[in-house]
Amino acid sequence: MTPPTAGTPTPGGSATSSGINAVSGLPRLRAGELQNQVLAVLANASGAMDVGDIAAVLVGRSSGAIGQACDRLTERGHADLLPGSPKRYRITPAGTAEHQAHPTPIPPAQPARPASATAPATPIPPPASATSATRPATSTRPTAASVGPRKPTSGPVRRPNGQLYYPRLLAKRPDVDVLRDLRDADVPVLLYGPPGTGKTSLIEAAFGTDLYTVPGDGDTTVGDIVGDYVPTDSGGYEFVPGPLPRAMEAGGVLFIDDATLIQPKVLAVVYPAMDGRRQIILKAAAGRVVTAAPGFYIVAGHNPGVHGAVLTEALASRFSTQVKVSSDYDLAAALGVDSRMVRAARNLATQYDSGEIGWAPQLRELLAFKRITDVLGIDTATANLIGLAPVEDRDVVHKAVGQAFAKAKILPLALGHQI
Repeated sequence: MTPPTAGTPTPGGSATSSGINAVSGLPRLRAGELQNQVLAVLANASGAMDVGDIAAVLVGRSSGAIGQACDRLTERGHADLLPGSPKRYRITPAGTAEHQAHPTPIPPAQPARPASATAPATPIPPPASATSATRPATSTRPTAASVGPRKPTSGPVRRPNGQLYYPRLLAKRPDVDVLRDLRDADVPVLLYGPPGTGKTSLIEAAFGTDLYTVPGDGDTTVGDIVGDYVPTDSGGYEFVPGPLPRAMEAGGVLFIDDATLIQPKVLAVVYPAMDGRRQIILKAAAGRVVTAAPGFYIVAGHNPGVHGAVLTEALASRFSTQVKVSSDYDLAAALGVDSRMVRAARNLATQYDSGEIGWAPQLRELLAFKRITDVLGIDTATANLIGLAPVEDRDVVHKAVGQAFAKAKILPLALGHQI
């Protein structure tokens, strides 16, 4: 299956006010809708299908986006990835049940677009010419002004995994709308804050199935980002593109999670895709040049308090918008977290912000606290939360939680005597 070129219509372009994708001319899909359509195609198939087979049914949809939808269906247990090359997928009993419970019709084939509406494929230049001089002076990506205003978000947004995200105000507007507008303007965003505050949730809500993720840590390699050779069933090797070239060719969004944990010399492989060149060279794939399609965008996450996280000047300078993300304690209370624990968490967060302690329960821990409370009771949930605190901060956390619950002694959750 030949990967899309820079001129291939993709679902990553800007939407018009009528909900039409400005690049492909197709209706813009809601978060998770492409996965539902792919599941419907697999449910109606007589056997396994590869991405090209599915793309032939969902005419006009990016093969890169379809491939990612297949991967996510596999992760959720709704599809099986069969051995061999090319990758082939088959619906599972769980996927069949999901489709029967929430049937999604397969959209009719779209009429072909006029030849003038589709940009010709960009020829691949030899590696030596991959400089900014090979790029046009201006981007061909439509801007927000050219496609009209987007309908403001009201109410929760469904993430690709089915969970709801509750937007928060950013620059006096819903945060998901601000991020989408920054994508239209090609202004990279760095979200920073403690783990568990909702950075990933916001990114998934804003960009849905357009998203390609690089999980960052100290062991992340260049191959994890751009792709690498993997063994095949026949005993040979084939090059499998990584999330960066896949996002570029699909006009999607690359999310670099925990970007500041990645070694700077490794992360530097992303920089040519962010500057005026908007190109990368896949040295491992015979020097193939990948050019970003319209809609390609990069966002990153940064956890300042995590050991080993270093925000270099080179990285910071490429993200001209940097947004602090802290826990929404009002949302935690609205979602049913015990008000006493919310009060303790606010108190600890104040101490965390002032540098007095290195840990405070965030939204993720508070929602887990509620779930444990519902299953095992509030005493057990409280003991478990105290046990989550790092040893060096546990006394302070114990004191704050003890004061909130009027209890002098709360032991971390632990096994007791044999029964």
